Amino acid sequence: MPPSHTQSTTTCGSLLQELQIIWDEIGESDSDRDKTLLELEQECLDIYRRKVERTRNYKADLHQKLAEAEAEIANLIVPLGEHTSFSRGNGPLRQQMSAIRPVLEDLRSKKEKRIKEFSETQSQVVWICSEIAGNGQSVHVSDPQIDESNLTLEKLGDLKAYLHELQNEKNLRLHKVRNNINTIHELSLVMSIDFLEIVNEIHPSLTDPTNSQSKCISNDSLARLTGAIHSLKQEKLQRLQKLQGLASALIKLWNLLETPVIEQRKFDDVTSLASSSSDEVVRQGCLALDVIEQAEVEVERLNNLKASKMKELVFKRQNELEEIYRGVHMDVDSDAARQILMSLIDSGNVDLSDLLSSMDDQIAKAKEEALSRKDILDKVEKWKHASEEEKWLDEYEKDENRYSAGRGAHKNLKRAEKARILVSKITSLVENLTAKTKAWEMEKGIPFLYDKAPLLHIVEEYTMQRQLREDEKRRSREQKRLQEQLAAEQEAIYGSKPAIRKPLGQSNSVVGTPMSRRAMTPSSRHGMSGGKDNRESGRVTHAIPLNYVALPKDDSVSRGV
Repeated sequence: MPPSHTQSTTTCGSLLQELQIIWDEIGESDSDRDKTLLELEQECLDIYRRKVERTRNYKADLHQKLAEAEAEIANLIVPLGEHTSFSRGNGPLRQQMSAIRPVLEDLRSKKEKRIKEFSETQSQVVWICSEIAGNGQSVHVSDPQIDESNLTLEKLGDLKAYLHELQNEKNLRLHKVRNNINTIHELSLVMSIDFLEIVNEIHPSLTDPTNSQSKCISNDSLARLTGAIHSLKQEKLQRLQKLQGLASALIKLWNLLETPVIEQRKFDDVTSLASSSSDEVVRQGCLALDVIEQAEVEVERLNNLKASKMKELVFKRQNELEEIYRGVHMDVDSDAARQILMSLIDSGNVDLSDLLSSMDDQIAKAKEEALSRKDILDKVEKWKHASEEEKWLDEYEKDENRYSAGRGAHKNLKRAEKARILVSKITSLVENLTAKTKAWEMEKGIPFLYDKAPLLHIVEEYTMQRQLREDEKRRSREQKRLQEQLAAEQEAIYGSKPAIRKPLGQSNSVVGTPMSRRAMTPSSRHGMSGGKDNRESGRVTHAIPLNYVALPKDDSVSRGV
């Protein structure tokens, strides 16, 4: 018989009956039998009792677990901020446990994830705060302490919002750091300064181009970067001002020494900055110390050269000044001026540059004054030219042979014609010149000197002399007219005589012929002829004497006349 079948059919009664049979066969006494049965009863009771106890304990354990689960759920719902309610119902304990277990596991999972989120967020907050505080490179941030009494999404959102603000602050600081580093780099390039050395002194992380996120962004680093930029800008401004001063000195010395342009081009990088502002200067190396030193050496060299050539330059300026004065007929005492200059230079009490600057001012004033005199001087030149032509014309008209067919006679005729036109304008020229000169003197408050003499006096003297010459010419013409008139009357009364005394100024070759008589008439001397004059001269048979006073006079005739 199989054991399972035996166990399934065996009962306590059957076993007791089988025990009785065995006892009968053994011959067990009743007392022993009772004792054994009592023992069996006690053993069964103990087994039941233990089973009941264990079952009771299991029940109590289920109640404990249910209570703990309920308590844990309650403790999880509040920190997590869950708004769902839970009830285990009134069913068997195991059914209640089956109902509560998934809820508890879900809440536990949520708590674990929430704590992880809090931990990660809090770790980032602590790390960024340590970076801003300047401890990010040296302090290891351990797992932060999480307050599990409040793990709500609201608190997590606030923490993440704070983290976002910190991240924005970090990004802003990183941007400032990068901009400051770029500014330092640009300034360093302009002045040829070691960029890495400057930045590394502020913080070593700033010189690492491969790890931009780990750059120090603390307030101290930003302040030191800002300070470095300020110092570099001040240094840049000082170098620029120094270089601009050197550029001005170079330009001034080049002008003084008349330095060739090809030599000036060597310092184009320096002179090109003469009028630049600090922000405009960005060319690499243009404010390097060696550039400034080269400019200083050149200025020193030119200053030494200037000292040796300064006397030459001073007297060159003096020559220029004297040329300007002489060009406009102004009085200048060259010897006295040169003596004063020599005394000043030899005394050593005057800065030669200032002396040259003063002479340049004098030259500028002289040019300005010369310009103010130009209009009057132009009129003086026209007047002088007209006066010279007037003198030439006077001499030309005194020449009795001016109409002869000699060489160059036609040129003289043309010049005489132009001279007469020019002479006719002398009066207006003089009047205009006088008016202009008086206006100039009224404006300047000083007399207009021409070659040390007042121009108005010169003009007045000329006008008087010219008037005297005109009067003399008029008297001479009147005397000639009277002489010719008397000669004509005498010829009409007495006729011509074979012998004629030579008038003063006439040559011995004058012959008393009709032809010669025609040649000596007043109209022929002035280059004019006419039909009437020819007819009258054809009737005259003897020459007319030019100097009537030299001939013997008949008293009766004289009285009759």
